[in-house]
Amino acid sequence: MKLAAHGLTIAKRLSEVSLQLEPGSITAICGPNGAGKSTLLEALAGLLAPVEGTVALDGISVQIMAPRERAQLLGYLPQAHEIAWDVPVRSLVELGRMPHGDSLAGPVDAALDALDIAHLAQRRAQSLSGGETARVLLARVLAGEPRWILADEPLAALDIAHQLALLRHLRRAADKGAGIVLVLHDLAHAMNHADRVIVLDGGKLAADGACENALDPQVIERVWKVPVRWIGEPGHRALVGG
Repeated sequence: MKLAAHGLTIAKRLSEVSLQLEPGSITAICGPNGAGKSTLLEALAGLLAPVEGTVALDGISVQIMAPRERAQLLGYLPQAHEIAWDVPVRSLVELGRMPHGDSLAGPVDAALDALDIAHLAQRRAQSLSGGETARVLLARVLAGEPRWILADEPLAALDIAHQLALLRHLRRAADKGAGIVLVLHDLAHAMNHADRVIVLDGGKLAADGACENALDPQVIERVWKVPVRWIGEPGHRALVGG
């Protein structure tokens, strides 16, 4: 099930962005602040209606899909990690099953285990730390077993151990056929863990392709305005000042 955008334009935020995303892979969306990363992700999730262009799943516009059907296929994690209700963690994660009309224990338990939060299942949601909250909200998305996982800065509140554990889990999900799209600020994580990188700059597509091409030092200098170079071996690269 391919997810595609054609000529996507959202006033003052995106301009004529076209791309086709493949399931079974991890795509990172990168760019400086204000580049349009979150806007693109919201549009792909069907939460923003474009002024021009379309977003479609296998040729069907996400805008005309019934909300329940869209929620079954597209799991979206926003950048803001806010919990409105002080319910037990398990109850919050079970909300991810709402589009399916059930609260199956298997997917919920798997999501709790994947994010290393099973021990928090009976804790009240509003008593959690920032990092715990981030993992619980992502577990809610995973519990829905969507065909596509669209996550905005999912690593931001996590320590390095949980960042790497989450990236490993997302890789396993991609290997099983899910499409993963992540907004990432950490270019090293994008380089080492994504299959493809989309670079936005000023709402326009600045680069799109394999990590080593889209995050070439010349591209980074042009878009982020800083000279850099990569060191280390493929899969374990670090970015240093040029």
